[in-house]
Amino acid sequence: MSSVRSARPERSRARWLTLGLIVALIVINYIDRSAVSYAVDPLTKAFGISKSQYGYVSSAFSIGYMVFAFLAGPLVDRYGARRVLLLGVALWSVVTAVTPVSGTFIGLFVARIVLGAGEGPGFPAATRTVSRWLPQKERGRALAMVGGVAVAGSLLIGGPVVTQLIAGLGWRGMFWVLAGLGALWFVVAYALLRNTPDEHPRVSAAERAHIAEGQLEEERSARVRVQWRPVLTSRNLWIIAVGYFAWGFMFWGFMYWLPEYLSSQYDLSITAVGLFTVAPWAAGVAGALAGGVITDRVFSRTGSPRTRFTIMGVALLLSGAALIPIFTAPSLTVSVTFISIGVGLGFVTGGIWWVAAIDAVPAQPGVAAGFADASFALSGVVAPSVMGFIVTSTGSFSSGFVVMTVLAVIGAGSLLILPKREHHRELPPTRREPDLAAPNPQ
Repeated sequence: MSSVRSARPERSRARWLTLGLIVALIVINYIDRSAVSYAVDPLTKAFGISKSQYGYVSSAFSIGYMVFAFLAGPLVDRYGARRVLLLGVALWSVVTAVTPVSGTFIGLFVARIVLGAGEGPGFPAATRTVSRWLPQKERGRALAMVGGVAVAGSLLIGGPVVTQLIAGLGWRGMFWVLAGLGALWFVVAYALLRNTPDEHPRVSAAERAHIAEGQLEEERSARVRVQWRPVLTSRNLWIIAVGYFAWGFMFWGFMYWLPEYLSSQYDLSITAVGLFTVAPWAAGVAGALAGGVITDRVFSRTGSPRTRFTIMGVALLLSGAALIPIFTAPSLTVSVTFISIGVGLGFVTGGIWWVAAIDAVPAQPGVAAGFADASFALSGVVAPSVMGFIVTSTGSFSSGFVVMTVLAVIGAGSLLILPKREHHRELPPTRREPDLAAPNPQ
């Protein structure tokens, strides 16, 4: 028995190294994009811009991100994730370094648009990388790490990291350190990141076979010619976009307005606000991990991509319902508790959007992910403005929470009722080893 085991080829773990690089990328990505919010006072004073102009600067990132998340999808599918990611990281690192010396409102506004453009390819490229590097049964947990744990975790650690950098090095020094982190990732990824397992020298034949057994035929190619018709006519992809917008409205609404809500509604100090805002994002990490495990286990048992929509729909519905006590019987304890529950349940969907996007258009996961990510970014433009309008016109956050709940119900209903069953998504029963070396059709 032992001789048989020793004769088996060992399976390498290069796919998890690749996943680790992508998770690190997303963490740096989110810390970079949120860093400016911690330097509002010294930045506005140094550049001589008003708070209203700073509001436009905040929106500039989401505008650049939304446009280039969509445009990056075809580039990722055409040229491969590695090239596009390296270019994007180089661009956003340079912009981060230039931000402290951009000097004027216009300079800062343009810098934030370009930063959004540089970070736009992140999730489309991450989604394509996962589809090429992991079998279907491992993607739920992997994309939960990318789209859930990395995002919520970066919000958990970003505040302490950035504020300590500002305290020690000044606000300009903080931006330069973050730019250095991006440059460090570029160097490591240039050496280790590859588009597919076949391009990586450390991937064993056993690991390639393991990955290929859980892939569709169209998921093996490194590059494909972009075809828009399958993307724009995919009913399931449009449903994903609707659901992702609904969750995004809640996510961005709390990301931008939760500190102000706690401060103004319950007269908390800035340090107390910092402590209370930890709970929702900690719940988000737990929810993202749970969502990844659940979706992989359910898929392993059923083999049906349709189950992704069911999990997302139920989680989004419960997430919206969790907010009801906040506007019906508000108190500090009720608000923090149920916002944390709502965010935690919402993050159950964190990585599943990307898995479902791969399922919807497996030959072009970058384009599909860019389409979904643009919808999420659109909610990042809409949610802060709508919440701000509601607070200004009513003097209360309650109506904003009602809008979050209504959108969650609409998104959940779409996910649970409308998806189309994709009959051609079944995996072939076997994979032959010779096929692994065969050239891929373009």
